[in-house]
Amino acid sequence: MNPPPLNHLTFFSDYLVASLRLSVPLAFAALGGLFSERSGVLNIGLEGMLLTGAFVSAATAFLSGNVWMGGFAALLAGGLVGLLHAYLCVTLRVDQLVSGLAINLVSAGFTAFFSRLVFTSETVQKLPGLDAISIPVLKNLPIVGPLLFNQDPLVYLLFLLIPLSTYLLFRTSLGLTLRAVGEYPKAADTAGISVTQVRYGCVILSGMLSGLGGAYLVLVHVRFFTEDISAGKGFIALAALIFGRWHPVSTTLACLLFGATDALQLRIQALGQGIPYQFLIMLPYAIALLALVGLAGKSTPPSALGIPYIKESSNQ
Repeated sequence: MNPPPLNHLTFFSDYLVASLRLSVPLAFAALGGLFSERSGVLNIGLEGMLLTGAFVSAATAFLSGNVWMGGFAALLAGGLVGLLHAYLCVTLRVDQLVSGLAINLVSAGFTAFFSRLVFTSETVQKLPGLDAISIPVLKNLPIVGPLLFNQDPLVYLLFLLIPLSTYLLFRTSLGLTLRAVGEYPKAADTAGISVTQVRYGCVILSGMLSGLGGAYLVLVHVRFFTEDISAGKGFIALAALIFGRWHPVSTTLACLLFGATDALQLRIQALGQGIPYQFLIMLPYAIALLALVGLAGKSTPPSALGIPYIKESSNQ
């Protein structure tokens, strides 16, 4: 007997919800990377910022029993890592690629070491989690109800950040200043804009948003912490940023594409079709690679991306 149509509808609805949840950490990290790179600072340290936020939020929530303290700690820790990246790249003018790689490596070692101290083999992780906030009536709508109106606070925050970031970047003088610093910092400096302050602020914000992505990963999605839990999500977020051409809306849609691919491979594994699971696990990364290959030569980054700004007066 064929299953009733409602089962198909429920399966599709559950798939969309899973796709959204898998894309949320990517979207937070990608939006953070967008602000950093729009200001001219290359940030491949998104992976390390995401991982640091995940560990700090998990450890804080585990030790305090307060999920909100965990989220705030992730915000703070991500901001501090962003501050370090800004100091290295903007003040010391270290190669931005090297700085990002160093942050990723240090974060991996730092979180692995301290996670073994906090989450010992004798303890059982019981992380408090952020519960969903249901919106009456709307949550009962087919498909869009569970997807949009029965989510946790961080997802609602992400829904708010997308239009807010778009408006800020393209409809305000602050956004114009930010984009000017990333495109032609010399002209911005001549106009009296502090290139250093703008870049510091954007990179710190990048770290804070990435930290929130890590907090979502451990406090909502899986509710436990393990070494290397970010599993390359920061790099996929960077690919989504390039694929989305440094625009908040298209970057978020790219994150949804990668999240949907990840949700698909999990469901294929659950169906047990005999496909090697290693092949399925690599599917989201393969999609990210294909997306970048397809955009070769078509996606134009900010003109001053990755180039340290040196005032002319400092050379005299």
